[in-house]
Amino acid sequence: MLQPADVQCPYCGENFPVWIDTSQGDHELVEDCTVCCRPIALDVRCEPGEIIDVAISRG
Repeated sequence: MLQPADVQCPYCGENFPVWIDTSQGDHELVEDCTVCCRPIALDVRCEPGEIIDVAISRG
């Protein structure tokens, strides 16, 4: 159950979309910024089919 989420890079400030697998429940993952390529840690809170919150920090 993939859902899109827009995130803002904590390094360069650019927004970009990521796809979150909500079937995993609450989880953490690392995505690279599509602009500056630095790692971003995402702390995802979700229920199947719904993203509740995505906390972003420097990875």
